[in-house]
Amino acid sequence: MTVIRFLGGCREVGRSAVMIDSIILDYGLKPSDPPEFPVNGVAPKNLIISHGHLDHVGVAPNLMDYDPSVFMTPPTKDLSDILLKDSMKIMENPPFGKREYMQFNSNTVEIRYDEPLFMDGWEITFFNAGHIPGSASVYLSRDISILYTGDIRLEETRLLDGADTAFPETDVMIIESTYFGVEHPDRKKLEKLFVESVIETLDVGGHAIIPAFAVGRTQEVMMILTSHGITPYVDGMGKEVTRILERYPDYIKSVKDLRRAMKKSIIVERGKRESVLEEPSAIITTAGMLNGGPALFYISRLYNDERSKIILTGYQVEGTNGDKALKTNTIDLGMKTVKLKMKVEQYDFSAHADDKQLKDVVRKAGKRGVERIFTVHGEDTESFARWIEEELGIESYAPKNGDMYVI
Repeated sequence: MTVIRFLGGCREVGRSAVMIDSIILDYGLKPSDPPEFPVNGVAPKNLIISHGHLDHVGVAPNLMDYDPSVFMTPPTKDLSDILLKDSMKIMENPPFGKREYMQFNSNTVEIRYDEPLFMDGWEITFFNAGHIPGSASVYLSRDISILYTGDIRLEETRLLDGADTAFPETDVMIIESTYFGVEHPDRKKLEKLFVESVIETLDVGGHAIIPAFAVGRTQEVMMILTSHGITPYVDGMGKEVTRILERYPDYIKSVKDLRRAMKKSIIVERGKRESVLEEPSAIITTAGMLNGGPALFYISRLYNDERSKIILTGYQVEGTNGDKALKTNTIDLGMKTVKLKMKVEQYDFSAHADDKQLKDVVRKAGKRGVERIFTVHGEDTESFARWIEEELGIESYAPKNGDMYVI
């Protein structure tokens, strides 16, 4: 008998957390206001982190009272470390303290792709998920087999190869659903439109503020802009993350291309932000959803400038500043909410599988004998589960947070 408890990330994007017997897979936060955390589970013996984004690792140190062993890939360890440290600095009421953070680090064991790991009778293997450097899909095998995709992308980007979908036959699949029903645009055409928008902004004397997630997106946007002859400024946590990723050439497509992009970019040093705005500029900066970070400094100086743009490069969770900017053309700068005269654009440089890729993954699993599929990490998980049942005839569920299944 295996018990699966869904603690977060159900019918929503954020606070991913799934418990399989005594193992918790991910333990993240939802970047809403106030932030939301997973529902209570039971004491875990082991914790596996699929990748270093806050919606998957953001409150993992909260579990340290149970003293679980923690497993993740080497890049995920370093990326989680920098993100958690930053959380303790910027959150008004951090959900964990220095003691929990330090114990989380000391309890962590690094595991590489395709390297078997054994715990509580389970054999566990990580596969490259193609989402960000070090991201893993997690395969668990005992009397039954379970595949937790984590966040996954099948197509390659400038930074990463696509996901490894040569996973073994599986009885149960837990799959992300972020972009079910949405087709991503052709990547080359998207890059062209994005670069044209940046050039157009610079040509009229404006500033292109490009909010980007520190992990993965900042590096990809740097590579895109520099390959088109644009010298971007890079500010925020993405600077440190890029230096981390340079140390892990096995987890990115071309460390040579990343280093070339870094050399062609200008790193914004502390105290130098005002000078960046003295001439038209393209600025890649955190935070990707505009909830804090240097992006708000630049926008606070430019929100009345009709020549300038905010060019969003990723998914905006409902209720975040980025979501508000897109829907209402207003933004919360902390001390005040302002109306934006800057244009706001969004380009879908997603690191997630789109509708076609998600369907390809479940079709492949169906051919390998999957008997049950759970759809999570999306705002339309119910429709995805219904599609799987109707089109493929596979038993499927869109669980709610707190649901428990016995298999």
